Amino acid sequence: MARLLDTEPEEAYHYSRVALRLASRVAAVREAAGFASYITQRYSEALTEFRAARRMTGRADLWPVMADCERGLGRPERALAMAGEPEVKQLDKAGQVEMRLVAAGARGDMEQFDAAVVTLQSPELASSAVHPWTARLRYAYAEALIAAGRGDEARDWFAKAAEADTDGTTNASERLAEIDGVEFIDVLDPELAEDDAEQDEAPAKKRGADNSEDRVIFEDEEDVEEYYDEDDLEIDEEFDGVVPERAEAPEAGRADVTDKAEKAEKADKVEAEGDARG
Repeated sequence: MARLLDTEPEEAYHYSRVALRLASRVAAVREAAGFASYITQRYSEALTEFRAARRMTGRADLWPVMADCERGLGRPERALAMAGEPEVKQLDKAGQVEMRLVAAGARGDMEQFDAAVVTLQSPELASSAVHPWTARLRYAYAEALIAAGRGDEARDWFAKAAEADTDGTTNASERLAEIDGVEFIDVLDPELAEDDAEQDEAPAKKRGADNSEDRVIFEDEEDVEEYYDEDDLEIDEEFDGVVPERAEAPEAGRADVTDKAEKAEKADKVEAEGDARG
């Protein structure tokens, strides 16, 4: 079920319901069911399961997520009250940072934006060391600065968050690009590839032409027996598709050509006979 929380949260939730019916007295089952409900934003069910798991184990590590469930139920003041309870002191460093994040979020829910900024200011935020929670802490601080109207400072913290976010748990890089006015294009996007293919298939239009399809180069569509190279075929831009008839040679010209041919033939015969006699 834990493997499905990131990819198929709804399916994980339904599995958790089955597990609860089979083993509701097992603390691990109650905790897993709580996270399945929390991921799918069923905060009331999640809070019930987390409380049950905490009673069974006596652990305080679920305290921050229980406070966040209060936020999800629209009760940010209860989340702030939990941030001041003794259970917070039982949390490890990661749990305390998580509690700060929840408390700052509750301040933001109540539109106490400056207070949210102050809540996140801590030695963990100022540290240059990178921990699993560093990127989220810096990102939350940048968001709090923007909400407080301090966007010029937020850019630097988005950059710091992106630098620490090697696993891509936040969208700090996208927020940074948004501030800088940079637009990312996914070259592997199928829709983008389809648009490019449609543009490539579109017929090219001639510059300065009317793009009409009335102009025809070959009128005979049945049998075209002669093929021409590009150098042999010259296209007349003013050609209207009608081939003009060839003017016939004058009759006098034809007679002259015939007489010259007959005289040449007789001369060849005479010369041939002379050669034979000699």
